Amino acid sequence: MKTLLFTGATGFLGSNVLPLLKDNYDVETLALDENANYNVNLVTDEIHLNKKYDVVLHAAGKAHVIPRTEAEIKLFYDINFEGTKKICAALESVGVPKSFVFISTVAVYGCDIGEMITEEHPLDGGSPYAKSKIMAEQFLQEWCAKNNVVLTILRPSLIAGKNPPGNLGAMIKGIETGKYLSIAGGVSRKSVMMACDLSNVISLCEKKGGIFNICDDSYPSFHELELLISKQLGKKPPLNIPYWVASCLAHVGNLLGKNAPINSARLEKIVKSLTFSNEKIKRELGFVPTDVLSNFVIR
Repeated sequence: MKTLLFTGATGFLGSNVLPLLKDNYDVETLALDENANYNVNLVTDEIHLNKKYDVVLHAAGKAHVIPRTEAEIKLFYDINFEGTKKICAALESVGVPKSFVFISTVAVYGCDIGEMITEEHPLDGGSPYAKSKIMAEQFLQEWCAKNNVVLTILRPSLIAGKNPPGNLGAMIKGIETGKYLSIAGGVSRKSVMMACDLSNVISLCEKKGGIFNICDDSYPSFHELELLISKQLGKKPPLNIPYWVASCLAHVGNLLGKNAPINSARLEKIVKSLTFSNEKIKRELGFVPTDVLSNFVIR
C-alpha cells in the first residue's frame, strides 16, 4: 500500500476525508494536534519527517477568517506560503514524494460573481488568503518541476461535509437559531464540492497531475441549500424577503461599518451566481463528482 502524508488532517476537510483515504493508502498525518503523527505548528516549528512518502496531500492552511490586523494578514502568508516551503524542505531531507497534491482554492481567481469560470481565468485574487495561495501554487510549480514530482493543484469551491465552517457553517447556524433570512427567493447558484470527493480524486491525479477546479454538477441554489439544511434541522424554511428590503438593510449596514450583518457588497454576493467549471477534471481525470444535494449531511 502506498504511503501518504496528509497535512491539515485534523481540520474540517481532514475529518471528512481521512477515514476514506485509509482505505487506499497507509496514511500519516501532520497537523497542530497531539494526535497527529507529526504535531507541528507551521509558523513556529521546524519540521522533521521520519521517512519518505509516495504521495503528499497538503491541505494545511489558514482560511475562513477575515483579517482585522496586520498580524492577522501576515499569518496567512506565514501558514499558507512559508508553511508550504517548510514542508517541502522537510520532504527534501527524507526524499521527495512521487506525487504532491495541493489544496488551493477558487478564491485565487478573485471572482465574486460569474458563471462557469475555468482554470484559464487570470489569478486576480486580492485577499491575503487568495494571494498566499497563489504564492504557494507558484512555489510548488517550480519546486515540483525541479524535483521531478508530479504536482496536482486542486481548486475547490465551497466545500460541504459534516460540520462545515465558513459560509455553509454560518447558514446552518443562522437557520438553526432562526436568525437567517432568505433573500430574493435564493435563486443564485454556487459551486459546491462534497468533501468526500477529495479522497476519490487522489488516486486519479497522483500519476498525471495538473490544475483543476473541483465541484459537483448541480450548482445548487441558495434556496435548495436552505431547504436541505432546514429539513435536516427539523426547522421551517427561513423567511424570504424581497430584494428591495434586503437592499435597504444593506444600505444601513454600509453606514454601520464592517461589523454589520449585511452591506451592499455582501448582498451582491448573495444574489448573484458564482459557479466554476469542472469540465477539465472530468475530461482529463475521469472524475465523477458526488451530488451535493443528495449527499450533504450537515452533522
